[in-house]
Amino acid sequence: MKAQQLVLLFLIWLGFGLVASQTANAAELLPAQQAIDDISERLKERMKDRAFIQDFARITQFVNETITPHADFDRISALVLGQAWKAATADEKQRFKQEFQTLLVRTYSRAFVEFKDWSIQFLPIEMEEGANKVVVKTEVLQPGLQPVAVNYRMYQGSDSVWKAYDIIIEGVSLVTNYRTTFSNEVKTKGSLNAVIDSLAKRNAEALADKSSTSSLDHS
Repeated sequence: MKAQQLVLLFLIWLGFGLVASQTANAAELLPAQQAIDDISERLKERMKDRAFIQDFARITQFVNETITPHADFDRISALVLGQAWKAATADEKQRFKQEFQTLLVRTYSRAFVEFKDWSIQFLPIEMEEGANKVVVKTEVLQPGLQPVAVNYRMYQGSDSVWKAYDIIIEGVSLVTNYRTTFSNEVKTKGSLNAVIDSLAKRNAEALADKSSTSSLDHS
């Protein structure tokens, strides 16, 4: 599966699709599943406003206020960079996390309008009492197409909030996919700092283009 498809489905979980739970009763969901379902329901209301899905600034604000608390971008960034994260300075870690999150949002925001008919079906999972890690198993459904197996690696932090740190789509991990990409870039550019600078430049250029922000339909 292509990286774009991986990120698209990752962001569908993060809230950028009209993702409706197919579970008969939301009260039947386990807490980790409920975290996904809650975000989906909140976004469905926002997506009724077409101006919202065409405004990158409003999308970003929604992510920061509603979605980010349920996605551990510190852990995601660490897993994506691997050894490079361990050697990075605090400033490099913060910059990479910020630019990587911006990359995910700005690159794929246009595509979400086209996926209004997607829905999520939660599959049974087994959790031992008191466990703080789980793989939430789902199928993403779209009329006329075969279900896509999408699993979320989640953990419960000290604040009792369930957070996602990886998505596996048909056996392919988003974290592993991007780890390969950034590992190659670090080798090519010579340093993590150079990779971050390049990523920041690409983000800034994309966001400065009106067609990729306020007019997403025409970018």
